[in-house]
Amino acid sequence: MVTHPRGVETVKGYMSYTIAVAGKGGTGKTTIAGLVIRYLAENKKTPILAIDADPNSNLGDVLGITPKENIGAIIDEISKNIDKIPAGMTKDRYIEYRVQSAIEESSSLDLLAMGRPEGPGCYCYANNTLRNINSKIASDYKFVVIDNEAGLEHLSRRTTRKADCLLIISDPTPVGIKSAKRIYDLVKELNIEIKKFIVLVNRTKDSQDKEGIKKEFSKIKIDDLKFVPNDEEVLKLSLEGKPLMELEKGSVALEAITSIMEAVCR
Repeated sequence: MVTHPRGVETVKGYMSYTIAVAGKGGTGKTTIAGLVIRYLAENKKTPILAIDADPNSNLGDVLGITPKENIGAIIDEISKNIDKIPAGMTKDRYIEYRVQSAIEESSSLDLLAMGRPEGPGCYCYANNTLRNINSKIASDYKFVVIDNEAGLEHLSRRTTRKADCLLIISDPTPVGIKSAKRIYDLVKELNIEIKKFIVLVNRTKDSQDKEGIKKEFSKIKIDDLKFVPNDEEVLKLSLEGKPLMELEKGSVALEAITSIMEAVCR
């Protein structure tokens, strides 16, 4: 039995539903992940495990949760203090124990952050640790939402090996669209197990050529293409350093994500 902050006595045994979020840097990937998590929390689709798999670790800021520790820092600390590993416990088991203890809990969701490892080869080790922990504790949660590192490298390292739904985040620019299509192609090339592909074109305006964007994405086999309107309220909160949980209910971005997630969770 896995020792988990919520307690070893409670074994929930959920068939957890995993939503992975990927996209080029600057497309609003973490913002979308935060809005997805907010929707799940507000609609009682709990418990939720939010995984910040981006070494830049901004998901906690978006959610208004500050993790005390992250995987990268734990690995670095233990690697520098091997002699402090408790007797009878292997290094890997001790890291696993510390990572499980680092899960930050709130009333409706828990957060686990990757952080930025410093040692040579640490990214692969941190990714393996994250995958192993996720596989062991996923059944404690109804939903697992993974905010992946921006770009393509994390896919090559197989940070995400499978997901029920992959949200590929783009923006309306040619570069964003090209990057989203490359993410899709790489996922297929690496045989990453994804049950549903959804492309979200973020920060769109009424003047945008949505038919042209649809035509571009018609060249790849996605399950759905959705548009998330540009929302000045989201930008305002970001500039003020406030979490998305404070976003007003009338937010056009929040309404768009609500509509999308209602279909996903049906």
